[in-house]
Amino acid sequence: MPAGAPAASRWALPGFLAVAAVAVLLITPAIWNGYPLLQYDTGGYLARWYEGYLVPSRSTVYGLYLHFGERSYFWLNLAFQSVVTLWVLHLTLRVLGLARPLRLARIALILILTTALPWLASMLITDIFAGLAVLTLFLLVAHGDRLSRTEKIALFAFTAFAAATHSATFGVLFGLCVAGWVLLPWLRPRLTASGLMQGSVAVAVSAALLVAANYALSGQLAWTPGGPGVTFGRMMQDGIVARYLNDHCDTIKLKLCPYRNQLPATADEFLWANDSIFNKLGRFEGMDEEMGFIAAQSLTAYPLWQIEAALMATATQLHMVGTGEGTNGWIPHTYGIIERYLPTQTAAMRAAHQQHWDINFTPINWVHVPVALVSMLLLVVLLGRALWRRRLDDIDLLAATVALALLGNAFLCGVISGPHDRYGARMAWIAVLVVLIAIERFRAGKTPSAKDREPAP
Repeated sequence: MPAGAPAASRWALPGFLAVAAVAVLLITPAIWNGYPLLQYDTGGYLARWYEGYLVPSRSTVYGLYLHFGERSYFWLNLAFQSVVTLWVLHLTLRVLGLARPLRLARIALILILTTALPWLASMLITDIFAGLAVLTLFLLVAHGDRLSRTEKIALFAFTAFAAATHSATFGVLFGLCVAGWVLLPWLRPRLTASGLMQGSVAVAVSAALLVAANYALSGQLAWTPGGPGVTFGRMMQDGIVARYLNDHCDTIKLKLCPYRNQLPATADEFLWANDSIFNKLGRFEGMDEEMGFIAAQSLTAYPLWQIEAALMATATQLHMVGTGEGTNGWIPHTYGIIERYLPTQTAAMRAAHQQHWDINFTPINWVHVPVALVSMLLLVVLLGRALWRRRLDDIDLLAATVALALLGNAFLCGVISGPHDRYGARMAWIAVLVVLIAIERFRAGKTPSAKDREPAP
């Protein structure tokens, strides 16, 4: 390379190699495992293609996504998850004036070492798309003018797909769009009506996509079922269901009345234990109507208790951010689905480290949990600084978007399903990303470069 070559050219090959290495590192947990990481819920998604009927909380859109990667033993799915993660990180850095391959590689490497991101990218579950969808919606709404037509189409398609893979992801994105419209008069010119319209239409298309997939696979023109059941489980865990049964079983005939003194302590025990009352009474098919009735009636019977329980669940969910919940060897339903429908993969699946209980997340969470919690606090600091200055720059807007997404995710997951570390970990890494971007912006501000200020195509 000639001595006078531009700096960008001198860094092109090292930057490309660094980003390529990071793409592999993003799915290192799965490579080490010898098979994609699985969750208890994985089997329910995978079976949608084969069973042809809807089950609670299992998106047919995500089931189709898994089906397309089956022949590769799902490595195509993991490759897509790795590449799309780097693509979204690259676009986010570029629109914020931080476009350099080595900077992208550095930030991605820090995320790999300090957050749940590589575990999410290595897993056959919808969680990787939750945080990515928040970023793609932000790009589509707030920075569409800095994106090419092809990039906007790709972001629109990915946002619609991601929102359709899980109802909580859909809810978070829907809430962000509503907040954007409400705050639009105060956030101009950072937000525009045209940008918000693009994001809102993407979320609307995701709803249509899910209903269409449900109809194609099951013949039912319906949303994915399951809301009343999981909400009932959270109310049962809070003691509200037992109180309702004790107050009303003398006047209302309910299947649960004979078992009102035998309810388990947690929703997970009630819904998923093999010998649970829920199983005896017919699971969702036999109990869905009654659980929905009790959940609805309890809202009006104990409104103050419900508000207190909702606030407590949201606050609890906000600090539950540990990596690895559910990523262990006890996933019998998923084992059964793979053995039944993909028997040629049984040996590889059974030989993986996860199935031998070789993964220990305790030392990992010595790093991940404090990094996530400190980063979430620093989001508040960034927003406080913006309020003090009475000026919202592009990174402040990203911080506000992520903070609102974290709060919305905590509310939806904590109140509807009950607090779980898994729900927090799948979103907390984007808080760490915002902090890293703020640090990079501060460093770049000391030594601004033409490359950093290069406009998007």
